[in-house]
Amino acid sequence: SMPAGSDERFVNSSSKLVIAAIAVGGLIVPWLALGQPADEQLLEMLDVGFRVLFTVLVAVVVPVYLVKYGATNFLWFSDIGLLGLCAALWLEHRLLGSMMALAVLLPEALWLASFITGAIAKGRGTTTLATYMFDSRISLFMRALSGAFHFALPPAALWLVYRYGYDERAFVAQTILAWVVLPATLWLAPPAKNVNWVRGFGHPPRRRLPLAVHFGLVMLGFPLLFYLPTHWLLVQYFGGCS
Repeated sequence: SMPAGSDERFVNSSSKLVIAAIAVGGLIVPWLALGQPADEQLLEMLDVGFRVLFTVLVAVVVPVYLVKYGATNFLWFSDIGLLGLCAALWLEHRLLGSMMALAVLLPEALWLASFITGAIAKGRGTTTLATYMFDSRISLFMRALSGAFHFALPPAALWLVYRYGYDERAFVAQTILAWVVLPATLWLAPPAKNVNWVRGFGHPPRRRLPLAVHFGLVMLGFPLLFYLPTHWLLVQYFGGCS
């Protein structure tokens, strides 16, 4: 068993890291997006470094998650985002990177809010998305890996749309992808995991409506509540192109 207080130290250290990184990112990203173009050689070096580090993360996460959680865990949009962003980084693919930005930016902001507020309120966050990060029954390694995974997604998505531009076709393309993934999730994923919230809200899933109605609202909710606002912001800050 872990020494008493080790979980609390992990939570405090992790929350400080996340808050500091958000603050730094909040200063850097607007400067990159709105400031003068950076030196191309520097951008290329950053690009390669970002690709390598992100690929190392993927190379660790994928086999560990396959063994620990099974293949259906990769139906989560965050896991799809992890793989899609890695591919977009290496392929320099504007549309794929834009799609993954729509898929992860707002949901991961919710995850980070859940984690930070959970760290402050000793596990009682604004949502249950990151509650497992404070569960001592889950190994410290798995929680640290999950934290690194979720924290890496927003910077990778923002880097891609900054570096290669935002493709306005992403809204329709990501909506179509979601409408394929969500029925597959309902059919294939274990009900208890409530992947992509298709069976209710929270963990364990809770819903007040029949499953069919809830699922229909989820199918509409992802494009309207997550993708559309993100699409509008990315067009404003990174310029739309098709």
